[in-house]
Amino acid sequence: MSKRAYNFNAGPAALPLAVLERAQAEFVDFKGTGMSIMEMSHRGKVYEEVHNEAASRLLNLFGNPQGYKVLFLQGGATTQFAMLPMNLLTEGKTAGYVKTGSWANKAIKEAKLIGDTFVAASSEEDKYMSIPDLSQVSLPDNAAYLHVTSNETIEGTQFQSYPDTGSVPLISDMSSDILSRPFDLTQFGLVYAGAQKNLGPSGVTVVIAREELLQNSPKHLPTYFRYDTHAENNSLYNTPPSFAIYMVNEVLKWIEEQGSLKGIEQKNREKADLLYQTIDASGGFFRGCANKADRSIMNVTFRLASEELEKQFIKQSELEGFVGLKGHRSVGGLRASIYNAVPYESVKALTDFMTEFQKANG
Repeated sequence: MSKRAYNFNAGPAALPLAVLERAQAEFVDFKGTGMSIMEMSHRGKVYEEVHNEAASRLLNLFGNPQGYKVLFLQGGATTQFAMLPMNLLTEGKTAGYVKTGSWANKAIKEAKLIGDTFVAASSEEDKYMSIPDLSQVSLPDNAAYLHVTSNETIEGTQFQSYPDTGSVPLISDMSSDILSRPFDLTQFGLVYAGAQKNLGPSGVTVVIAREELLQNSPKHLPTYFRYDTHAENNSLYNTPPSFAIYMVNEVLKWIEEQGSLKGIEQKNREKADLLYQTIDASGGFFRGCANKADRSIMNVTFRLASEELEKQFIKQSELEGFVGLKGHRSVGGLRASIYNAVPYESVKALTDFMTEFQKANG
């Protein structure tokens, strides 16, 4: 087999090699049907079993909390930025948002088009390099929900814990760190995530929500944009992204094999620790961007002394087989996305390269 790239792309991102190989083996003939899973009816028994298995496997990883339902939707987390307030930000209510960076800002911008919003806390003054303290966050009586972005892929910050919002539903965009560590799902009314970072390929978005939040969508909404449409039809109201959902199911199996969320978290922390230690031990040659207490274990952002040196680093790294180390165009710098499927060996190869680069240019 040809050598695999050291893939640090921010999304679509690395998928587990074992999953790709299993999908390859089943690609043309799925379980003796004489068809690929991509070719069969989404109303047929064979596909429906895969669909239902993916949903139950996902809830199982969170300990099967009672009263939650999984939806498989399309349009990415970006569509959820609008769909969420369309369904939950009803007349007379206001929606709280925590402003932590690029993705939180996009969610706020969409919600403002739908209804009344307020910023409950912000780290804008800190150029979004930290996560605001939410221990004392106060919400008005008419709050529809409080929305947080669990991990900011562009800035490289991540929530280490979540606030208790009492009777107000806590909602999170978890696109970039869902399933990277255990968390208490029952703290949340609803979480959503585009699949293409930790869950599978692009094309499917997962919503996990308390059933009562999916029941009474406003009647004036177009059918497809109502949560209750998808909840009542088991996400089969229209043709789902069936191949992407099949791949999510395979990734979930792989996560179980890694020791579920506890096992995955241990591996993710080992990778992140190795990378951050290399940055911190470089005597300032490499500089971490995010506040240390708020550093993401998924997206490691760092800088060098000059943009010239950063360009040289990217160019040389690409010649050595490293992919995706350029920071997001909005902030520059460097970024290594080390999602679940990025192996420890890739991170070790990167830190070895960084050490050599420093020796040559320090």
